[in-house]
Amino acid sequence: MKIRILSLLLFLFFTAFCVEGYAQQDTTVLHTKHIRLPRPEHIDISDIDIEKELDRQPAFAVFKDAFFVTGIPLNEKVNNRTADAMFQFSIRQRLTKSYLPFNFFAYLTFSQKAFWDIYAESSPFRDINFNPGLGVGKYLIKDNKLIGATFIQIEHESNGKDGEESRSWNYLSVSAKFFINTHFTTHVKLWAPYVDGGENKDLIRYRGIGTVSANYLSPNTLWWISGELNPRKGFGNVNTTFSVAYKISNRYNQFVYARFFNGRGDSLLNYKQYEMNIRVGICIKPDFYGIY
Repeated sequence: MKIRILSLLLFLFFTAFCVEGYAQQDTTVLHTKHIRLPRPEHIDISDIDIEKELDRQPAFAVFKDAFFVTGIPLNEKVNNRTADAMFQFSIRQRLTKSYLPFNFFAYLTFSQKAFWDIYAESSPFRDINFNPGLGVGKYLIKDNKLIGATFIQIEHESNGKDGEESRSWNYLSVSAKFFINTHFTTHVKLWAPYVDGGENKDLIRYRGIGTVSANYLSPNTLWWISGELNPRKGFGNVNTTFSVAYKISNRYNQFVYARFFNGRGDSLLNYKQYEMNIRVGICIKPDFYGIY
């Protein structure tokens, strides 16, 4: 319980720090690769210009963090069976521009997360989770200012195994991303699950029905700090993920990366198992100013 409360307090402190720190920034205009962003105000151009500018962004890009990390558990003895490696590959492809009814656009996503017992004999892969999705999104524009976007997506996740080790589920997710300013964003996601895997009927007890997250980018764009809370069944039960990334060079999208996880359900195969670990490695980040 102490760990859960500490994780929640850290997340709330992180959120308050970002909002407070950037409420005091000046209004100097920043120039990004795709959009001219005022600081700390929102983007202030016409609705049509906003949609055209965002539709001109690359259709193919990194979706979630793409990383390779290795680390140790913090809640059990460290040995060649508990220390491991983990990597994630994640992409998205916009299928249409915002030409659909109500100015929605369609997109496709695919993420793959692998847990690798790299230090064990023969270095087997413990679990690999596949997560494809198909959805539609819409830019949120108010008073000629881009404030974020909302999404509806059908997703599937499974580990590709059969028999007793098979894990799978499907869900309809609704999410939204909000730009607080050019250095701070928040993201909320809720899902309506359909658990069809015979070996993981109680998965939602450990995965919950949604997440809330926050991202902070330093003024020099070198530091990227993220926090995510995933409440699950039971008072005070929260899966917590924190990550800190430092960009190696302004010329490249490569970060030195540290990831802390506390909770259950990080891996589909062992979704009931409690874990607290820290892993470090390298990461390729999505565009902080990307709409999704």
